[in-house]
Amino acid sequence: MAEKKQKQEKEEDIDIFQSQLVPKHEILSEEEKVKLLKELNATTRELPKIKEDDPVIKRLGAKHGDVVRIARNSPTAGKYYYYYRFVS
Repeated sequence: MAEKKQKQEKEEDIDIFQSQLVPKHEILSEEEKVKLLKELNATTRELPKIKEDDPVIKRLGAKHGDVVRIARNSPTAGKYYYYYRFVS
């Protein structure tokens, strides 16, 4: 039990957003979520999923039902591409 608590404390001490391997994540507001789904003509069930226990999602404080925008930089194109995930 103490080992599990130590592991949780270590995870909380690490700022995973400082890593170059972790792209920028942000939770969409309800208005942004509605607009996105309308533009895509989709429902949240049709978006790719990301689990609520994912370390980045936990750190963001995202909850089931949220939509997260992930900004990935393209080294060849030199711009950001956005990906959207439904927190499940």
